[in-house]
Amino acid sequence: MTTTDMPVIRILLADDHALVRRGVRLILDREPDLEVVAEAGDGAEAIALARGTEVDLAVLDIAMPRMTGIQAARELTALRPDLRVLILTMHDNEQYFFQSLKAGASGYVLKSVADRDLVAACRAAMRDEPFLYPGAVTALIRNYLDRVRHGEEPPEQILTPREEEVLKLVAEGHSSKEIAEMLFISIKTVHRHRANLLHKLGLRDRLELTRYAIRAGLIEP
Repeated sequence: MTTTDMPVIRILLADDHALVRRGVRLILDREPDLEVVAEAGDGAEAIALARGTEVDLAVLDIAMPRMTGIQAARELTALRPDLRVLILTMHDNEQYFFQSLKAGASGYVLKSVADRDLVAACRAAMRDEPFLYPGAVTALIRNYLDRVRHGEEPPEQILTPREEEVLKLVAEGHSSKEIAEMLFISIKTVHRHRANLLHKLGLRDRLELTRYAIRAGLIEP
């Protein structure tokens, strides 16, 4: 079957830089079987669009305001199990890569080689095949061998998805009132989540929470 015989893959593209979205859209829309049908500037907007737009594949940047691409991938795969997700990022980072896989992404593509890899990654995702750049394959093998050697499995997620959302927003400098409004919860609930975060992570204040959020890939330094 040639690409012209394939059904068109409807794509939701999320990146907080309009210029990047434009460039990625050019790469995708010139293919007869790929079409960007919706664009979002952050993860939360991507989720809202996925609720009301017929899309087959979401291409998400990692570092976005309000909600990262990894957080959005987790929400989208829970909301729409049929939706395929690709992470498109400038970060050649093992931690981000493993978090992306855990969140349900089908592939991890570097922006630096998007013109070479992105089209193939989109088609692979729709065939339910993983797409990994060479460095990610090396990381995956090394991680597996390390776990076998030490008889260990990677630790489970320490924080709940809601706690992670609160942590990201705290680290971005939002007040408890702003966080409550953004997440549609009470200020009292925000305070409880914040106290739980400090207790679980063994931290003392907002500064330490921010440093943890940077290490965890929730926000950029």
